Order: sequence, then structure tokens, then C-alpha cells
Amino acid sequence: MFVHAVSGVRGSWTSAPHSWHAAAVCVLIACVTVPAAADPHPQLVQWCERLSARLPGISAENCRNSQLTLTGAASLKGFPILARQIPATNRADVADRPVRILLIGGIHGDELTSSSIVFKWLQFMQMAEAREFHWNVVPILNPDGLLARKPSRLNANGIDLNRNFPTPGWQQDAPRYWVKRTGSDPRRFPGKAPLSEPESRWLNDEMERFRPQVIISVHAPFGVLDFDGPVEPPRRFGRLRLNQVGVYPGSLGNYSGLHKKVPVITIELPNARAMPSDAETRRIWKDMLSWIKGNVPKQQETTGTQLVSLPAPPDSKKSGPSKNQTYQPQDGKLDVWSRMSAWMRRTFF
Repeated sequence: MFVHAVSGVRGSWTSAPHSWHAAAVCVLIACVTVPAAADPHPQLVQWCERLSARLPGISAENCRNSQLTLTGAASLKGFPILARQIPATNRADVADRPVRILLIGGIHGDELTSSSIVFKWLQFMQMAEAREFHWNVVPILNPDGLLARKPSRLNANGIDLNRNFPTPGWQQDAPRYWVKRTGSDPRRFPGKAPLSEPESRWLNDEMERFRPQVIISVHAPFGVLDFDGPVEPPRRFGRLRLNQVGVYPGSLGNYSGLHKKVPVITIELPNARAMPSDAETRRIWKDMLSWIKGNVPKQQETTGTQLVSLPAPPDSKKSGPSKNQTYQPQDGKLDVWSRMSAWMRRTFF
């Protein structure tokens, strides 16, 4: 078609050079024009208006341009859980399968920046270093908490989603920990059963389907890096430094990092409502990618066992707590600051 079009124009080129030039340019432009991206789903447009009114530093246009899709899952109040799959397109060795990264924000609805920074990072996904990986991005796992009249850590059932994952011995350990260690703090209520909430059930199912090799979970406002898993932890992302402050029954880090052996990096931003600077946002991003590239093997396989089929815990009276049932800081020789940090996190965050 291109040859015929040029030949047809060429016959009049000597008598109308300007016409030939214009026609040729038009043909060439037509050949290289990339179709425009499809308009976002009408429901996504509606949600983006609401989300942008709540999230610091994120406009409705930012949200619409993020290319999020409806997962088919919804919160208790019917808000959709949005996600975006981004396959790898810049692989140095096509024989290697790219590392699969699950990036999650907004598990706690009152940690607004934990969702905003994920939206910011979605704008970086076209960078060459990001295209080496296969991403599954969930900016807001707890939309009910985020969009409540007053943003809430909990979902609409009053459950802390980050205490609702099925760690071994959950039925005994989670209620006991909630009563004895948090003083029955309602902000940390784990629920009456593991995976009792639609949001945690969906994430559990998505972990089984996607089989990530590393999980990045963003929180605020503790201002540190936490880590659970079988590989060497990162020492710092941007200004955030590693401070492993312990594990809890039902937490994502305990469940995935210790039980499933899939590393979980918990990024605790220093402020729940004020975003880091653009430069710091980019530094955290670049350090995160560098650590993943150097520490998560491309061929690593996650376990294929069912995520909800868990063995019964040992009799604690006979054998004592197992590794996965230890809720003290992992290093018994932590310095005073680390111990104080662990207490503050249990008490206030």
C-alpha cells in the first residue's frame, strides 16, 4: 500500500513538488503512528476522582494515566481493587525468566503516602531498569480504610489486614498476641479467622496465581526498612535504613517471608501524609531495583503448595515456640535503639 501511494504521487512530482512533499510526509507519518491508548474504564475514572481527592501528590489525571485495571475483586463496601500487570520487555538474556515483583501499597488505609508513592513509581515503569522485571502493582489494597470519612488503618469490618494472613498457628497465636502484647488494641484486631476479609483473601489468591519472587509492601510512618525472608536484606533505600523490628502473627512479612520463603521488603516511609521529595522518591526506587537485581535470582521458584493449607503448629508446652511463632526481634542482641523501635512500632503503628 505504501509503494502504490508513493508511485501515485510520484507522477506529479515535477509539476507539483510541494504537493509531493506533503503527500510523502503524510504517508510516512501514517506508517509510524502508534494507536492511542484506550480510554480508561468509566468506573476507573470515577474512582480516580475520589482517590485523588484523598492521596497527597496524586491528581485524577495521574490516576487515570496509571493504566490500572479492575481485578474483579472489591472491598466490603464495593470499592474495586485496582492493579496493573507490567510484563518484562528489556531482558538481557531471553532464556531467563524475569523476576516477578508484587508491589503493594495501602494495606493500612490511613497510611496515605504508601499508596501515593506507588502511583509515583508507576510513572517510572518505562525506565530501562524497571523493564527487566515482571510487575504486579496494587496501589491500594484497603480502599475502604483510605476512603473512610476519617482514613482508617482498618478495613470496613474493623480488621487489620496485616494481621489477617494465615501464618502457622494463627487461631491460637493471633488472638493471644492481640490481647497480651497489644492490650486488645482495636487498631490491631486480627479478626476471628485468617483470610476472613475479601481484601486479604484476594491478595492471598493473587500471590498463589502470580507467584512473586519478591514482595514490596509500603507502609508509613516509621521511616525504616524492615525485611523478612531467606536472602540477604537490603541495608538502605534512599534515606531509609534497615531495622528489623520483629514479626507478628498474621502479618504479610511473617506469612510470605518466613513461612513461604518469598522475601518481603517493608518500606516504612517517614510520614503517612506528607510525601518524600521527588529526589528521595526516585532514590528509594533506584536502590530498590538495584537490590532486587543483585539479590533475587531470576530462576528462583516459589513454592507450589496451597497458601491456605497449613500444618498444625507444634505443642508449645512440649517443644516451645517455632521460628515462625517468635514475635520478639529476630536478633536477640539488638541495640537499645532497635528495641525501642520495636516497642514503638508495636504500640503506635
